[in-house]
Amino acid sequence: MTRALAIMPAWNEADSIAAVIKELRREAPGMDVLVVDDCSRDATAEVARAEGAKVLRLPYKLGVGGARRLGYRYAAEHDYDITVQMDADGQHDPRYIPRMVDALSGADLVIGARFAGEGGYRVRGPRQWAMRLLSGALSVITRTRLTDTTSGFRECRGELIAFYARNFPVEYLGDTIDTLVQAKRSGFRIRQVPVSMRPRQGGRPSASPAKSMIYLLRSVLALLLALVRR
Repeated sequence: MTRALAIMPAWNEADSIAAVIKELRREAPGMDVLVVDDCSRDATAEVARAEGAKVLRLPYKLGVGGARRLGYRYAAEHDYDITVQMDADGQHDPRYIPRMVDALSGADLVIGARFAGEGGYRVRGPRQWAMRLLSGALSVITRTRLTDTTSGFRECRGELIAFYARNFPVEYLGDTIDTLVQAKRSGFRIRQVPVSMRPRQGGRPSASPAKSMIYLLRSVLALLLALVRR
């Protein structure tokens, strides 16, 4: 029997996480849910535990990369066959999980891509420029057409779970860009599946014009670091 685990990093997501877990259980029955609480100041851990999720609490804030690496370590240590990496704010639609699982039959890593013809999600300005630059560069590196290389909605299987448990980057954007470069250089196969993105079910988005420009600059730096890292 295939064992699957949803890895859900969460920071101050008490307003949304109960609904996310309930929907996930409806759309993917039998899948275990692991919430990695990244030192939240609210009741995220308590709400998740009340919904029946497994919960790990970090003693200090590591960021999404550190939380995801802990999730992969848990998955590897408990012999899960498939992991689903998704956010706790409700933007990732669990209805796409079965489609992504099917795509794993020909890949080790499947990305839920927002800009592949499904849904109406759009970004503009420097953030859009950064995403296009990264997708173009990483499509060449991976020899696979990728349109959304910063998507956090992903599934992987087998040896890649153990690989990420040991090597998952914790720095900013490393959890998206560097993980793709690492996977390709280590011989893992990458595919994408079109998905639609939804509004947050709670909490606040952090976007602003200034932050978008910083995102562009940091994206370029993250790509360069991923290319030179051994």
